[in-house]
Amino acid sequence: MSGVASTLAKKRARSAGFGTNANANKYLNQDYEALRSQCASQGQLFSDPYFPAAPESLGFNELGPNSSKTRGVQWKRPKDLSSRPQFIIGGATRTDICQGALGDCWLLAAIASLTLNEDVMARVVPSGQDFGSGYAGIFHFQFWQFGEWVDVVIDDRLPVKDGKLLFVHSEDGNEFWSALLEKAYAKVNGSYEALSGGSTTEGFEDFTGGIAEQYELRKAPANMFQIIQSALASGALLGCSIDITSAADSEAITRQKLVKGHAYSLTGAVEVNYRGGREKLVRMRNPWGQVEWTGAWSDGSSEWNSVDSSERPNANAEDGEFWMSFSEFQRQYSRIEICTLTPDAVTSSNVKPWSVKNYSGMWRSGSTAGGCRNNAHTFWMNPQFVIKVNEEDDDPTDNEKGCSLVVGLIQKNRRRLRKQGEDMHTIGYAIYEVPPQFYGQTNLHLDKNFFLTHAQKARSETFINLREVCTRFKLPPGEYLVVPSTFEPNKDGDFCLRVFSEKQTETQRCDDPVEAKLIDETVSDTEVEGTFRAMFMKLAGTDMEISASELRTILNRVVSKRTDIKTDGFSLDTCRTIVNLMDDTGNGKLGLGEFATLWKKVQRYMNIYKENDLDGSGNISTTEFRGALAKAGFTLNDAIYQLLVARFADPTLNIDFDDFVGCIMRLELMFRVFQRMDPHKTGFLELDFQNWILLTMI
Repeated sequence: MSGVASTLAKKRARSAGFGTNANANKYLNQDYEALRSQCASQGQLFSDPYFPAAPESLGFNELGPNSSKTRGVQWKRPKDLSSRPQFIIGGATRTDICQGALGDCWLLAAIASLTLNEDVMARVVPSGQDFGSGYAGIFHFQFWQFGEWVDVVIDDRLPVKDGKLLFVHSEDGNEFWSALLEKAYAKVNGSYEALSGGSTTEGFEDFTGGIAEQYELRKAPANMFQIIQSALASGALLGCSIDITSAADSEAITRQKLVKGHAYSLTGAVEVNYRGGREKLVRMRNPWGQVEWTGAWSDGSSEWNSVDSSERPNANAEDGEFWMSFSEFQRQYSRIEICTLTPDAVTSSNVKPWSVKNYSGMWRSGSTAGGCRNNAHTFWMNPQFVIKVNEEDDDPTDNEKGCSLVVGLIQKNRRRLRKQGEDMHTIGYAIYEVPPQFYGQTNLHLDKNFFLTHAQKARSETFINLREVCTRFKLPPGEYLVVPSTFEPNKDGDFCLRVFSEKQTETQRCDDPVEAKLIDETVSDTEVEGTFRAMFMKLAGTDMEISASELRTILNRVVSKRTDIKTDGFSLDTCRTIVNLMDDTGNGKLGLGEFATLWKKVQRYMNIYKENDLDGSGNISTTEFRGALAKAGFTLNDAIYQLLVARFADPTLNIDFDDFVGCIMRLELMFRVFQRMDPHKTGFLELDFQNWILLTMI
């Protein structure tokens, strides 16, 4: 229930405006200003209990407590490492970021691009932080995390080995903003080691809230250079890398000093006059702060002698930054990543931002984790979303009419699970054209028959085990259904689905309404037949009523004789739920008419159960469960269905008969109680705390 309460609390917070960059949520409920004031008043330096200066903050495997890489590591504050530590010296620049003993070049490339955009930088690194008079050993940073911004507090104790910072550091040994930023990001992801290996797009998105696209340079569109220039002009962040063919290639340096399997930033794109023609050039940045391209257009190369000094950039320092021709760039590098910013991150009036829609969802084994289209009988169980696009692009650069949109699917918090031995799922999505008869309907979860009879209109470029799969589309105006999924069924995970579009779109969750068609099956005492009356008198005993424990004995005696259904027997808790539903007198027992009514219900439930046991196994699977609930009169949304599967299914994702009856009885009870307490059918209840307790303890 705490998980449900947390989800509801987050929804309320979002609707109240929390989670924006201007009003970020406090990560782990740590309030920077309150903690800083507390430390200052007590004359103490802050020590973070949630990310301690301890081995578990470093890692779990290669950087685990017994690793040779962490042997001798000490945690020191900047004032222990420098006589004059500074947070930022002369503004944040790309040379402030030099890689340490951690394979997070992808992150450092994103940080390097971040420094090129002052507005974006200010969103991630709040101002007013330094080592001056207000210093209390505490700093904070803001990151976008799956649809919301969080404010992350850290202390400034940094891992040091042999007197030097172990991880990211500045060329100037007195500057510490980049090391502290890396620590805050490690905290969000569980440890420093959790940052090892990744795609620059992760950092791009978590620093901006934008969406990142990937282009394979060998298959890039003809106007790729113009796309790069346009992206840089709009403040987008760009990264690129060279593929490796074996583990030995990782960070191997080529003859011309390019590093394979390494994340670079692309920081500039210009055309210069060169020997009577125009030469396209791109500027690259190696986050190591050194090791630069030595080929044509490199620092001090002869090509620059043929370029007028007015067009010639400063390209001589060994600072990790260099130029190369665009054609050479396409030959040498494998892919480029472009992160388009959200409207709130764009401050220039010359930029026309795209609109953004963002939704969170869950895949849960047995209920909403149906796997990809290969799994024809379960695919329909995945969460579904409807996108409505009405307006075509204003000026299509490719002369193709349609509505441009980028759909991104992110799996949440997978880095944090590495410590438990888990990693990224393989994820993707399919897009279907909504038939006209379903236009305007979002209170409908399309079933298996729809997907068996309709082909997909589009899909993510691939199913892949990265944090995000993101693809650009151009679709005719209309309504489209997006179905995000893992590749295999029954993989638990949380996800975030985002739709960026040139024009305004409507995007909504598509789900069944929560409804119940309750049948009045009441049997009065006078309507009970003589044979059943005689049986009741024999079962009830001298008090002529049946208690929960007596009901348990009766039901188990009946089902034990059945060979066509599987059950491990009715529990006392289930029988108490049944009595609560059927007991009109409030004495906790069932009289003759109440028991007759119950018996009628159980017979109906048994018929539904057998009807939905499609494989004749004697029990129903969670795939069959939703259909059985519908036959019993209940229409439920994904969130409730997830809870029911978690509560009533066994580890093999089957539901035996006693749990099926208990589930339906509890559902009917909750619907009937709500209807009685809401006589005017407003859809809302107002309860004081006592009534809340009475209701939830049924």
